[in-house]
Amino acid sequence: MCLAAGMRISKSFPAIFYISFIALYFSLYTITPIFSNSLQDNFIKCLEKNTYVDFPLEKTFFSPKRNASIFKEVLESTIQNQRLLTKSLPKPICIFKPVHESHVQASIICSNKLGIHLRVRSGGHDFEGLSYVSQMETSFVLLDFSKLRQIKVDIEDNSAWVQAGATLGELYYRIAEKSNRHGFPAGLCSTVGVGGYITGGGYGPLMRKYGLAADNVLDAKIVDANGKLLDRIAMGEDLFWAIRGGGGASFGVILAWKIKLAPVPETLTVFTVIKTLEQDANFKTLSKWQRIAHKLVEELFIRVTISPIGNGENKTVMTMYRGLFLGGKGTLMKVMNKGFLELGLTRKDCTEMSWIESTVYNADFPANTPIEVLIQAISPFEKLSFKSKSDFVKEPIPVSGLKGIFKRMMQEDSLASFLAWTPYGGMMAKFSESEIPFPHRRGTLFKIFYNTNTEKRPSKHINWLRDLYSFMTPYVSSNPRQSYVNYRDLDLGKNKNNSKANFKKAQIWGTKYFKDNFDRLVKIKLKVDPHNVFRHEQSIPTLPTTM
Repeated sequence: MCLAAGMRISKSFPAIFYISFIALYFSLYTITPIFSNSLQDNFIKCLEKNTYVDFPLEKTFFSPKRNASIFKEVLESTIQNQRLLTKSLPKPICIFKPVHESHVQASIICSNKLGIHLRVRSGGHDFEGLSYVSQMETSFVLLDFSKLRQIKVDIEDNSAWVQAGATLGELYYRIAEKSNRHGFPAGLCSTVGVGGYITGGGYGPLMRKYGLAADNVLDAKIVDANGKLLDRIAMGEDLFWAIRGGGGASFGVILAWKIKLAPVPETLTVFTVIKTLEQDANFKTLSKWQRIAHKLVEELFIRVTISPIGNGENKTVMTMYRGLFLGGKGTLMKVMNKGFLELGLTRKDCTEMSWIESTVYNADFPANTPIEVLIQAISPFEKLSFKSKSDFVKEPIPVSGLKGIFKRMMQEDSLASFLAWTPYGGMMAKFSESEIPFPHRRGTLFKIFYNTNTEKRPSKHINWLRDLYSFMTPYVSSNPRQSYVNYRDLDLGKNKNNSKANFKKAQIWGTKYFKDNFDRLVKIKLKVDPHNVFRHEQSIPTLPTTM
């Protein structure tokens, strides 16, 4: 779920992503060369030498030296978290927008040859901005995949190839162009880039029926640390396992995914039911949701958003139940009357629509927005400055815990702060924890996404968020306390160097994201990228030689 879609903002409610380094460079990989103009020119010359497809510099290469006025615009074009635009965080020295697969291969070959660090951006929704800012490198090049967004849908084969720079909205639209009975189980936010999204697992309103996006990947194209282009057969099953949920930018550069399409009915039903704190003062509805949302039929997905609304004496907390059902409203009402009568859902609350229309609805565009908005890279939300965290819940939170949550929501003065609860169960409980690196499966009732707006008084709001997260400790998973890797959280720790101490710290956040799968990810990392070419603050580490 992207930040904006997690908020469930609407217009009527307040705002609630083959040449090796020298040995010394590998052992001290946070030390990077000064990116001089001559080195920049050498990088361009090297790109031209190592690719057989020309690229126009004025449309693909941006730097303060060449086009300062455009560089800033290109850099900020898809950045979703404004908190990461602070001048204190190192930004890329230049941006390269490859238009062909060979350009990506050449970029890696040249970065190895010249000792230049690369970071890759497919959509710009990563919560800690690890694709376009750095707390490890003083100089790096940004590979922006916004020109690699081709999508080929094959209805007869029940599959599609989608390049990493395409957005979820574009993917949905291209599928619907070919069929109104096919979809794909992915996220709510239409502007998220497909490349990075699937590397973390990728969930959405079809997850209880079909699992994660990464559960539905058939093949992939990836460029490895030597600049070689690999598909599933060439990369082997270990690497193919690792890239489907093991987090982005640790093993190579994803160029494209081959995905399996999912059958959807011609008619789906969506609904919204809102209850204020006063209307559910004893938490009867929310308590029931915790007990049954993961047990309801797999075709039904009901997520909950909790947020403060109003000011002064009129301030309260709003709980919003948003649902999607793979079927008509008549069948939905029977399911709800049997399993979740406490919500008080009526037929008037329900709207029938096609799957593609439901993706526009779930992305929070205004009613009657044409589906073409999905291919226009338009978001219905303003870009915000935010900080986020995540948790997984194994047992229902008791009323005492709910009271503590709502008390803290009442104390928060940013109406853009919220919690989003996503139900699990269904297909999510049928995969083993080791099927792919994403381990949060059987036994998980729901996931919590925490968010606060940091635009004004950032320290105050971040402290509020951390306090709430601390309060939640008794009510969420433990040993380890789990987190979702696509909601990167540097509070959990970050890489600094290739030392034994750093590896021990990485094990802490690594097990939170991947549980026991972290050990296998490290072994695969050591095999496919032993020199740590692909790295960032929470990339899978290599084993230091001192261990």
